[in-house]
Amino acid sequence: MDKLKDMKIFSGNANRILAEEICRHLKIELSHAEVRKFSDGETYVEIGENVRGRDAFVVQPTSTPVNDHLMELILMADALRRASARRITAVIPYYGYARQDRKVAPRVPISAKVVAEMLMAVGVRRVLTMDIHSGQIQGFFNIPVDNLYAAPVILKDISSKFAGEEVIMVSPDAGGVVRTRAFAKRLDVGLAIIDKRRERANEAEAMNVIGDVKDKCAILLDDMVDTAGTLCSAAEILIREGAKEVYAYCTHAVLSGPAIERIDKSLLENLVVTNTIPLRDGARESAKIKVLSVSALLGDSIKCIHNEDSVSSLFV
Repeated sequence: MDKLKDMKIFSGNANRILAEEICRHLKIELSHAEVRKFSDGETYVEIGENVRGRDAFVVQPTSTPVNDHLMELILMADALRRASARRITAVIPYYGYARQDRKVAPRVPISAKVVAEMLMAVGVRRVLTMDIHSGQIQGFFNIPVDNLYAAPVILKDISSKFAGEEVIMVSPDAGGVVRTRAFAKRLDVGLAIIDKRRERANEAEAMNVIGDVKDKCAILLDDMVDTAGTLCSAAEILIREGAKEVYAYCTHAVLSGPAIERIDKSLLENLVVTNTIPLRDGARESAKIKVLSVSALLGDSIKCIHNEDSVSSLFV
Protein backbone atom coordinates (compact mmCIF):
# COMPACT_ATOMS: atom_id res chain seq x y z
CA MET A 1 0.00 0.00 0.00
CA ASP A 2 1.33 3.44 -0.98
CA LYS A 3 2.03 5.87 1.80
CA LEU A 4 3.06 8.83 -0.30
CA LYS A 5 1.65 11.21 2.30
CA ASP A 6 4.62 10.26 4.48
CA MET A 7 7.05 11.30 1.74
CA LYS A 8 8.54 14.74 1.15
CA ILE A 9 10.30 15.77 -2.05
CA PHE A 10 12.52 18.85 -2.05
CA SER A 11 14.54 20.59 -4.72
CA GLY A 12 17.44 22.98 -4.81
CA ASN A 13 18.03 25.42 -7.66
CA ALA A 14 19.77 22.99 -10.02
CA ASN A 15 16.69 21.53 -11.77
CA ARG A 16 13.46 22.54 -10.08
CA ILE A 17 11.47 21.86 -13.27
CA LEU A 18 12.48 18.18 -13.19
CA ALA A 19 11.50 17.97 -9.50
CA GLU A 20 8.10 19.46 -10.29
CA GLU A 21 7.60 16.95 -13.12
CA ILE A 22 8.45 14.09 -10.76
CA CYS A 23 5.90 15.37 -8.24
CA ARG A 24 3.22 15.68 -10.92
CA HIS A 25 3.91 12.07 -11.93
CA LEU A 26 3.52 10.98 -8.31
CA LYS A 27 0.51 13.29 -7.83
CA ILE A 28 1.99 15.02 -4.80
CA GLU A 29 3.09 18.59 -4.09
CA LEU A 30 6.73 19.65 -4.18
CA SER A 31 7.72 20.45 -0.60
CA HIS A 32 8.85 23.94 0.29
CA ALA A 33 12.47 24.83 0.91
CA GLU A 34 14.12 28.22 0.66
CA VAL A 35 17.50 28.03 -1.08
CA ARG A 36 19.25 31.32 -1.77
CA LYS A 37 22.56 33.13 -1.52
CA PHE A 38 23.79 35.84 0.81
CA SER A 39 25.41 38.85 -0.84
CA ASP A 40 28.88 37.37 -0.28
CA GLY A 41 27.96 34.15 -2.12
CA GLU A 42 27.28 31.91 0.88
CA THR A 43 24.40 29.47 0.41
CA TYR A 44 21.43 29.69 2.76
CA VAL A 45 18.90 26.86 3.19
CA GLU A 46 15.71 26.68 5.24
CA ILE A 47 13.30 23.73 5.14
CA GLY A 48 9.78 25.15 5.14
CA GLU A 49 7.83 22.09 6.32
CA ASN A 50 7.73 19.65 9.20
CA VAL A 51 9.74 16.56 8.18
CA ARG A 52 9.98 14.77 11.53
CA GLY A 53 9.76 11.03 10.88
CA ARG A 54 9.23 11.57 7.16
CA ASP A 55 11.00 10.01 4.18
CA ALA A 56 12.78 12.96 2.53
CA PHE A 57 14.06 13.06 -1.06
CA VAL A 58 16.23 15.89 -2.39
CA VAL A 59 16.25 16.21 -6.20
CA GLN A 60 19.46 17.99 -7.13
CA PRO A 61 21.77 17.24 -10.07
CA THR A 62 25.24 18.59 -9.39
CA SER A 63 25.50 20.31 -12.77
CA THR A 64 27.02 23.67 -13.57
CA PRO A 65 27.73 25.65 -11.44
CA VAL A 66 28.79 22.34 -9.88
CA ASN A 67 30.13 23.61 -6.58
CA ASP A 68 27.08 25.80 -5.88
CA HIS A 69 24.66 22.97 -6.56
CA LEU A 70 26.70 20.48 -4.59
CA MET A 71 26.74 22.83 -1.58
CA GLU A 72 22.97 23.30 -1.85
CA LEU A 73 22.52 19.52 -1.75
CA ILE A 74 24.84 19.10 1.23
CA LEU A 75 23.20 21.89 3.25
CA MET A 76 19.68 20.67 2.45
CA ALA A 77 20.62 17.17 3.64
CA ASP A 78 22.10 18.56 6.85
CA ALA A 79 19.00 20.70 7.46
CA LEU A 80 16.73 17.67 6.97
CA ARG A 81 18.84 15.55 9.32
CA ARG A 82 18.71 18.22 12.03
CA ALA A 83 14.93 18.46 11.48
CA SER A 84 14.63 14.73 12.33
CA ALA A 85 13.76 13.34 8.89
CA ARG A 86 13.48 9.55 9.10
CA ARG A 87 15.63 8.94 6.00
CA ILE A 88 17.28 11.27 3.51
CA THR A 89 17.71 10.15 -0.09
CA ALA A 90 19.79 12.27 -2.46
CA VAL A 91 18.29 12.07 -5.94
CA ILE A 92 21.23 13.13 -8.14
CA PRO A 93 20.20 12.67 -11.80
CA TYR A 94 23.64 13.90 -12.86
CA TYR A 95 26.53 13.14 -10.49
CA GLY A 96 29.14 15.88 -10.84
CA TYR A 97 32.82 15.05 -10.34
CA ALA A 98 32.10 11.51 -11.60
CA ARG A 99 34.89 11.73 -14.18
CA GLN A 100 37.43 12.17 -11.37
CA ASP A 101 36.99 8.61 -10.13
CA ARG A 102 40.63 7.48 -9.94
CA LYS A 103 44.19 8.78 -9.68
CA VAL A 104 45.48 9.63 -13.14
CA ALA A 105 48.59 11.44 -11.85
CA PRO A 106 50.72 11.13 -8.70
CA ARG A 107 49.28 14.06 -6.67
CA VAL A 108 45.60 14.41 -7.58
CA PRO A 109 42.44 13.75 -5.54
CA ILE A 110 39.78 11.15 -6.21
CA SER A 111 37.08 13.81 -6.24
CA ALA A 112 34.14 11.45 -6.82
CA LYS A 113 35.07 9.69 -3.56
CA VAL A 114 35.31 13.02 -1.73
CA VAL A 115 31.78 13.93 -2.84
CA ALA A 116 30.51 10.55 -1.64
CA GLU A 117 32.06 11.05 1.81
CA MET A 118 30.61 14.55 2.09
CA LEU A 119 27.10 13.28 1.33
CA MET A 120 27.35 10.49 3.88
CA ALA A 121 28.77 12.87 6.50
CA VAL A 122 25.70 15.13 6.41
CA GLY A 123 23.22 12.30 6.82
CA VAL A 124 22.34 11.06 3.32
CA ARG A 125 21.31 7.43 3.73
CA ARG A 126 20.56 6.50 0.13
CA VAL A 127 21.54 7.81 -3.31
CA LEU A 128 19.53 7.59 -6.52
CA THR A 129 21.40 8.59 -9.65
CA MET A 130 21.22 7.98 -13.39
CA ASP A 131 23.78 6.69 -15.91
CA ILE A 132 26.67 7.42 -13.58
CA HIS A 133 29.91 7.89 -15.53
CA SER A 134 31.76 5.07 -13.76
CA GLY A 135 29.99 2.17 -12.09
CA GLN A 136 32.70 1.78 -9.46
CA ILE A 137 31.61 5.10 -7.89
CA GLN A 138 28.84 3.11 -6.19
CA GLY A 139 31.60 1.46 -4.16
CA PHE A 140 32.70 4.85 -2.80
CA PHE A 141 29.54 4.90 -0.68
CA ASN A 142 28.82 2.85 2.44
CA ILE A 143 25.09 3.30 1.84
CA PRO A 144 22.75 1.93 -0.87
CA VAL A 145 23.21 3.49 -4.32
CA ASP A 146 20.68 2.94 -7.10
CA ASN A 147 22.10 3.69 -10.54
CA LEU A 148 19.19 4.01 -12.96
CA TYR A 149 19.54 3.89 -16.73
CA ALA A 150 17.87 6.21 -19.21
CA ALA A 151 17.75 3.26 -21.62
CA PRO A 152 13.96 2.67 -21.44
CA VAL A 153 13.27 6.27 -22.50
CA ILE A 154 15.96 6.33 -25.19
CA LEU A 155 15.08 2.89 -26.60
CA LYS A 156 11.44 3.87 -26.92
CA ASP A 157 12.37 7.03 -28.85
CA ILE A 158 14.77 5.21 -31.19
CA SER A 159 12.27 2.42 -31.87
CA SER A 160 9.52 4.85 -32.84
CA LYS A 161 11.68 7.32 -34.77
CA PHE A 162 13.68 4.81 -36.83
CA ALA A 163 11.05 2.15 -37.52
CA GLY A 164 11.76 0.63 -40.93
CA GLU A 165 15.20 2.26 -41.24
CA GLU A 166 18.47 0.36 -41.47
CA VAL A 167 20.15 1.42 -38.24
CA ILE A 168 23.55 0.79 -36.70
CA MET A 169 24.44 1.74 -33.12
CA VAL A 170 27.85 3.40 -32.76
CA SER A 171 30.02 3.74 -29.68
CA PRO A 172 32.06 6.98 -29.85
CA ASP A 173 34.94 5.32 -27.98
CA ALA A 174 36.06 1.96 -26.61
CA GLY A 175 34.78 2.81 -23.12
CA GLY A 176 31.16 2.93 -24.28
CA VAL A 177 31.11 -0.39 -26.12
CA VAL A 178 29.27 -2.33 -23.40
CA ARG A 179 26.49 0.28 -23.23
CA THR A 180 26.16 0.50 -27.02
CA ARG A 181 26.21 -3.26 -27.47
CA ALA A 182 23.30 -3.58 -25.02
CA PHE A 183 21.27 -1.09 -27.07
CA ALA A 184 22.17 -2.82 -30.34
CA LYS A 185 21.03 -6.14 -28.89
CA ARG A 186 17.72 -4.70 -27.71
CA LEU A 187 17.08 -3.09 -31.08
CA ASP A 188 18.41 -6.10 -33.02
CA VAL A 189 20.78 -3.95 -35.09
CA GLY A 190 24.51 -3.87 -35.81
CA LEU A 191 27.31 -2.32 -33.77
CA ALA A 192 30.20 -0.08 -34.78
CA ILE A 193 32.99 1.53 -32.76
CA ILE A 194 34.92 4.75 -33.27
CA ASP A 195 38.64 4.29 -32.68
CA LYS A 196 39.54 7.55 -30.96
CA ARG A 197 42.79 9.03 -29.75
CA ARG A 198 42.52 11.61 -26.94
CA GLU A 199 45.35 14.14 -27.01
CA ARG A 200 44.43 16.10 -23.87
CA ALA A 201 41.45 16.73 -21.55
CA ASN A 202 38.28 17.81 -23.40
CA GLU A 203 39.98 17.33 -26.78
CA ALA A 204 39.59 14.20 -28.85
CA GLU A 205 40.39 13.13 -32.39
CA ALA A 206 38.34 10.41 -34.05
CA MET A 207 40.56 8.16 -36.15
CA ASN A 208 38.60 5.40 -37.87
CA VAL A 209 35.47 3.24 -37.75
CA ILE A 210 35.35 -0.42 -36.79
CA GLY A 211 32.22 -1.82 -38.45
CA ASP A 212 30.15 -1.31 -41.60
CA VAL A 213 28.11 1.91 -41.54
CA LYS A 214 27.68 2.38 -45.28
CA ASP A 215 24.16 3.52 -46.31
CA LYS A 216 22.87 3.16 -42.73
CA CYS A 217 21.45 5.55 -40.15
CA ALA A 218 24.26 5.73 -37.60
CA ILE A 219 23.21 6.43 -34.01
CA LEU A 220 25.97 7.53 -31.64
CA LEU A 221 25.37 6.67 -27.98
CA ASP A 222 27.12 8.13 -24.93
CA ASP A 223 26.42 8.80 -21.26
CA MET A 224 27.17 12.52 -21.51
CA VAL A 225 28.05 15.25 -23.97
CA ASP A 226 30.40 17.91 -22.62
CA THR A 227 32.26 20.01 -25.20
CA ALA A 228 30.82 17.84 -28.02
CA GLY A 229 34.20 17.44 -29.70
CA THR A 230 33.98 13.65 -29.66
CA LEU A 231 30.46 13.48 -31.11
CA CYS A 232 31.08 16.03 -33.84
CA SER A 233 34.33 14.35 -34.91
CA ALA A 234 32.60 10.99 -34.86
CA ALA A 235 29.79 12.31 -37.07
CA GLU A 236 32.33 13.52 -39.63
CA ILE A 237 34.10 10.20 -39.87
CA LEU A 238 30.83 8.25 -40.05
CA ILE A 239 29.65 10.36 -42.99
CA ARG A 240 33.08 9.91 -44.57
CA GLU A 241 32.69 6.16 -44.20
CA GLY A 242 29.36 6.23 -46.03
CA ALA A 243 26.71 6.57 -43.30
CA LYS A 244 23.43 7.95 -44.68
CA GLU A 245 22.67 10.08 -41.61
CA VAL A 246 24.14 10.48 -38.14
CA TYR A 247 22.19 11.01 -34.92
CA ALA A 248 23.40 11.09 -31.31
CA TYR A 249 21.75 10.14 -28.02
CA CYS A 250 23.27 11.17 -24.67
CA THR A 251 21.81 11.06 -21.17
CA HIS A 252 23.50 14.12 -19.65
CA ALA A 253 23.63 17.40 -21.59
CA VAL A 254 26.61 19.09 -19.91
CA LEU A 255 27.23 21.17 -23.07
CA SER A 256 30.08 23.33 -21.82
CA GLY A 257 32.37 25.69 -23.72
CA PRO A 258 31.88 25.63 -27.51
CA ALA A 259 29.55 22.62 -27.45
CA ILE A 260 26.40 24.28 -28.81
CA GLU A 261 28.21 26.05 -31.64
CA ARG A 262 29.95 22.81 -32.59
CA ILE A 263 26.68 20.87 -32.63
CA ASP A 264 24.90 23.49 -34.75
CA LYS A 265 27.72 23.40 -37.31
CA SER A 266 28.23 19.62 -37.21
CA LEU A 267 27.02 16.87 -39.53
CA LEU A 268 24.71 15.54 -36.81
CA GLU A 269 21.04 15.52 -37.79
CA ASN A 270 19.96 15.65 -34.14
CA LEU A 271 21.39 15.36 -30.66
CA VAL A 272 18.82 13.85 -28.30
CA VAL A 273 19.43 14.31 -24.57
CA THR A 274 17.42 13.84 -21.38
CA ASN A 275 16.39 16.44 -18.82
CA THR A 276 18.71 15.26 -16.03
CA ILE A 277 20.43 18.62 -16.57
CA PRO A 278 18.41 21.70 -17.61
CA LEU A 279 19.44 23.10 -20.97
CA ARG A 280 20.94 26.57 -21.00
CA ASP A 281 19.46 29.20 -23.32
CA GLY A 282 21.66 28.50 -26.32
CA ALA A 283 20.88 24.79 -26.22
CA ARG A 284 17.14 25.39 -25.89
CA GLU A 285 17.25 27.56 -29.01
CA SER A 286 19.21 25.04 -31.07
CA ALA A 287 17.14 23.29 -33.75
CA LYS A 288 19.37 20.22 -33.51
CA ILE A 289 18.99 19.51 -29.77
CA LYS A 290 15.94 17.56 -28.61
CA VAL A 291 15.02 16.62 -25.01
CA LEU A 292 13.44 13.47 -23.57
CA SER A 293 12.00 13.46 -20.05
CA VAL A 294 13.12 10.94 -17.42
CA SER A 295 10.79 12.33 -14.75
CA ALA A 296 8.46 9.29 -14.82
CA LEU A 297 11.41 6.90 -14.46
CA LEU A 298 12.82 8.85 -11.52
CA GLY A 299 9.37 9.22 -9.99
CA ASP A 300 8.71 5.47 -10.16
CA SER A 301 12.11 4.83 -8.57
CA ILE A 302 11.38 7.25 -5.72
CA LYS A 303 8.04 5.52 -5.17
CA CYS A 304 9.75 2.09 -5.07
CA ILE A 305 12.33 3.30 -2.55
CA HIS A 306 9.68 4.90 -0.36
CA ASN A 307 7.48 1.78 -0.40
CA GLU A 308 10.51 -0.51 0.17
CA ASP A 309 9.94 -2.17 -3.23
CA SER A 310 12.63 -3.34 -5.65
CA VAL A 311 14.08 -0.69 -7.92
CA SER A 312 15.66 -3.32 -10.20
CA SER A 313 12.32 -3.88 -11.95
CA LEU A 314 12.88 -0.50 -13.64
CA PHE A 315 16.24 -1.49 -15.10
CA VAL A 316 16.59 -2.53 -18.73
